[in-house]
Amino acid sequence: MFKVMSKKKFDPLLLILASGSPRRKDLLNQAGLIFSVVPSSFDEQSVCIESNEEFVKTLAEKKAADVSKKHSDKWVIGADTIVTCKNKRLGKPKSKKDARRMLKLLSGKMHHVITGYAIECSDKNIMFSDTVTTKVYFKSLTDREIKWYIDTKEPFDKAGAYAIQGIGSRFVKTIYGSYTNVVGLPVYEVIEFLASKNVI
Repeated sequence: MFKVMSKKKFDPLLLILASGSPRRKDLLNQAGLIFSVVPSSFDEQSVCIESNEEFVKTLAEKKAADVSKKHSDKWVIGADTIVTCKNKRLGKPKSKKDARRMLKLLSGKMHHVITGYAIECSDKNIMFSDTVTTKVYFKSLTDREIKWYIDTKEPFDKAGAYAIQGIGSRFVKTIYGSYTNVVGLPVYEVIEFLASKNVI
């Protein structure tokens, strides 16, 4: 189980997720980890990097570092996910029009889901970060399907305007790589690192 804690209260647990994403919480819960949630307040708009991999990795590092400053004895996990298609970077849609644009772009094509993740323990002077990329193939979507999906409201607050773990799964033909990465966190890689440091 995860426990949401205020910024003023220190958590006795060893592991902290520096994200308010319910999808990342669910993934770590499903993996059997016990952790606290302390969402980072880092300003994502302050990072402008052309390389997609460096962009998400830097954001993950900044989020982890932001929370680690106040919880220096804990292991803090930061993450950021983007979708790229035809050299365009897709974040979370800002409106129905934006969601429609993204879904039309993904329709009938292959796209990449890239997640940067960072794990930091300030007291031990350890900061590890990396990226994981998954290829996802979408079916061709009709205008009716796109409108219907947008009306479900699921596309909002999702990178690329869809949720592979939700209704959006009906549009996914094939994936190559990590499924949990598409949901929002490469669980295997995170757990392997934590295990290598005897955190779990």
